[in-house]
Amino acid sequence: MAQTASVKKRVRQAVKKSARNSSRVNRIRTFVRKVEEAIINGNKAAASEAMKLAMPEMHRGVSKGVLRKNTVARKLSRLNKRIRGLEI
Repeated sequence: MAQTASVKKRVRQAVKKSARNSSRVNRIRTFVRKVEEAIINGNKAAASEAMKLAMPEMHRGVSKGVLRKNTVARKLSRLNKRIRGLEI
């Protein structure tokens, strides 16, 4: 177990950081899930609206260091491709 005060503080900081990061990731997953549900339902307008809300959340995840830049770019590209493939 942690002995010094600095290590104890580091443990506390790590717990807070991991809780914050997991909360961010869950929030991003929720936004992406809403886009995917709209795509599955075939609702192009709803999918586009959900995408407009999901995009900044995903980019925010990149800037906060929770997700990798290329991962987000790939996921956004694939979602956009699926939305474009829907009938109006």
